[in-house]
Formats: sequence, structure tokens, C-alpha cells
Amino acid sequence: MGRLIGLGLLILGFYFLGQNIYFTTNVYPYWWRGIAADASVLFLTGGIVSFFFLPRREKMLGWILMGIGVLLIFFGSRAVLNPTSLWQFCVSFGCFVGGYQLFSTGRLNI
Repeated sequence: MGRLIGLGLLILGFYFLGQNIYFTTNVYPYWWRGIAADASVLFLTGGIVSFFFLPRREKMLGWILMGIGVLLIFFGSRAVLNPTSLWQFCVSFGCFVGGYQLFSTGRLNI
């Protein structure tokens, strides 16, 4: 039960911090300039899916896909980081740490 609560806290931490990050594209008159934003989402999604479904010896493919996705974000689109309050950052970081401890060990080391 502790691992399930830990997974929930990890997801909650991602939600709190991720609600202030937006990925946008610039509007271009040519259709091929917006492809980098679509490809970045596809590469990031492929990397995350490969972390969960590929065997351990093939996890490097996930890292490569994630790296390509991040590079495409910086080259073709924009990642907009809105200001985050200190309270929201502390709550999200606490959820990350507590959720990771519960998920990996099944208990909190306080």
C-alpha cells in the first residue's frame, strides 16, 4: 500500500511543478517549421514509454529518445516557465522526495 501512495505522491509532485511549464510553437508561414514541436512531443513520449516497456538492457534507447526530444524543444519550439511560488515549489519537492522514498522502500525515513 505504501508503494501505491508513493506513486501517487510522485504524480502529484509532477503535477504541482508541471502546471507552470508550457510548450509552445511559433506561428510560421511555412508548414515544415512547426514539425520540431510535434516531433519533440513524439520523441519525449517514446522515451517515456520505452522506460516502462523495454527490457533493462535496452533502456539506453529511452535516454536517446528523450535527449532528441529535449534538443528539438530548444531548436524548434519554446518551453515557457511561468513563475512558481516558493510554497508550490516546496510542496512539489516534498511530494517528489516522500513519494520516491515510499515508492522505492515502502516507508518514509523521517
